[in-house]
Amino acid sequence: MGLGDDLMAIAFVEKEKKKHPNKQIVIGNLKEKIIYDSLIYQNNPNITPINKVDKNKPIHFINYHPRNRPYIDYKNSNNKKWQWNLNFSPTPGKLYFSDKEISKAKTIVDLAKDYWHKNNKTEYKGLIFFESTSTKIDDSFFYYKMKNIDWGEYNWQNLILKLKDNFLIIQSKHDKSKKYEGAYYPSVDFDFRTACAIIDQCDLFLGPHGGFGHAAAALEKSAVQYFGGWIHPKVVGYDFHENIYFNHPLSPCGAVGYNCDHCDEARKSITVQFVYEKVISKLTN
Repeated sequence: MGLGDDLMAIAFVEKEKKKHPNKQIVIGNLKEKIIYDSLIYQNNPNITPINKVDKNKPIHFINYHPRNRPYIDYKNSNNKKWQWNLNFSPTPGKLYFSDKEISKAKTIVDLAKDYWHKNNKTEYKGLIFFESTSTKIDDSFFYYKMKNIDWGEYNWQNLILKLKDNFLIIQSKHDKSKKYEGAYYPSVDFDFRTACAIIDQCDLFLGPHGGFGHAAAALEKSAVQYFGGWIHPKVVGYDFHENIYFNHPLSPCGAVGYNCDHCDEARKSITVQFVYEKVISKLTN
């Protein structure tokens, strides 16, 4: 599953652990008797790691896997179009950082602040963590999905240029990331968990719907997320975030395996100025 799914599963863990405090809580595919592991689960006191599961003690199994995700209406979905379970809305999960992750995140944030002060005469008005490119963009299955939910490099770049004079923008760094003018691109490499620890030290997450949006929710951080018209924010978004949705008769389209014209129309219809105003509103209210 994706890291966003892992974070949504954590919400079930927190709930079930309260019901079954003396049981070992695991996540996976119950039918196939497979227990999952994820970097999202690290340091979580409510999940029993795979290598520490004691088969002689009670186990509570959370059946959350790629063929059993609560926001998908599997009965009415097919290989070209996913349907959504509009009766489901997620609850924020939890992230538990190590001291090392917190320290590395602070180092990166401090480097970004030093960069700002060396290049600007005024103080920044807020700290933004920005990500626009998925690590799955070259995956054969996820390629079209990532294209369909993307707002487009041109739009993101123009938004960053409008924000850069007043806000310190730290960009995520990974193998697929693209450098944006106006954003601080760290010289230090870091993984997803460290990126989430950076978000915890920022005022807002900015980017398309995905794992970082779920992380921001888990950390109770503000966010402005682009959803376009592929999936409805109700089923994977959070009401305390600003969710940019293309309200259109074909939305949410759930297009799978092809470039969607409707999603392209969403990119063209949702303007940079509109998203800019949403970001400013989130950071000033």
